Amino acid sequence: MTRPGDTVEVMRLVSLLPSATEIVYALGLGDRLVGITFECDEPPSARAEKAVVVGGRDTKGLTPGEIDAYVRSRFAAGEDLYTLHAGALAALAPDLILTQDLCRVCALPSGHVEDALDHLGCRADVLSLDPHSLDEVLGTIVAVGERAGAAGRAAALVARLRERLGAVAARVAGRERPRVLVVEWVDPPFTAGHWVPDLVVAAGGEPVAARPGERSVPADWAELTAASPDVVVVSPCGYHLDGAAAQAGPVAARFPEAEVWAIDADGLVVRPGPRLVDGVEALAAVLHPAVAAPAPEGAVRRVA
Repeated sequence: MTRPGDTVEVMRLVSLLPSATEIVYALGLGDRLVGITFECDEPPSARAEKAVVVGGRDTKGLTPGEIDAYVRSRFAAGEDLYTLHAGALAALAPDLILTQDLCRVCALPSGHVEDALDHLGCRADVLSLDPHSLDEVLGTIVAVGERAGAAGRAAALVARLRERLGAVAARVAGRERPRVLVVEWVDPPFTAGHWVPDLVVAAGGEPVAARPGERSVPADWAELTAASPDVVVVSPCGYHLDGAAAQAGPVAARFPEAEVWAIDADGLVVRPGPRLVDGVEALAAVLHPAVAAPAPEGAVRRVA
């Protein structure tokens, strides 16, 4: 089904980051997607159906501290965390490749992709998705839709997402805003950056020790405890709810006066895609349970 602004052009798409894969499917373009990364797990069927063109180390057996040390050592050596299977990518003959320059820890930079394509003589367009705020995340959905010939679908999707954000805002309007600390990594601790503070504000909270629109950076626990949060949300990049909850236990001991919650970080917070609105709704359920809709199963868990 097409909408006003859509075309009938059939494009072959490749996504080099999980959030872009989610955007493609949310736009109903999953049948056009031919290549993904090893980290693309939403929807689950994507891994079985699509070619994997970016690989990397499986860090599931490592602690957060060991992962941090691994990342730092790779960067210190001038090496990337990801491997582009350039030949496999070129063989897919994509028309449009979705990538990013926002974070070297999250995906290959677009420059690496363009260099590889030039070397192979592949003429695909490359669209870099680099949002720094929640509003810019919604803008990336529009950008993907426009480049993929689905501008009408993208506009309709963003309108629905904004409507849901408006519904949350109406429910929490006029209520006292709890002070909310979001911990994006635990060893070492990282503050909340980019769009994450926007999620807290949209859910009816006041972000503390945060960097809206800027990179998340290492902090120390003394700095974070001094922020005196009412609520601490543990949202480690790369983890779903069970992994976040396992890391939230030790964090809770540092904040005896606060509520401490774990959240499905990869599903609801750290990936800049449509499900960030699910994250706002889940955070609103934590911060304002008397008026917000309950969070769905598997979204959040109180640990202290």
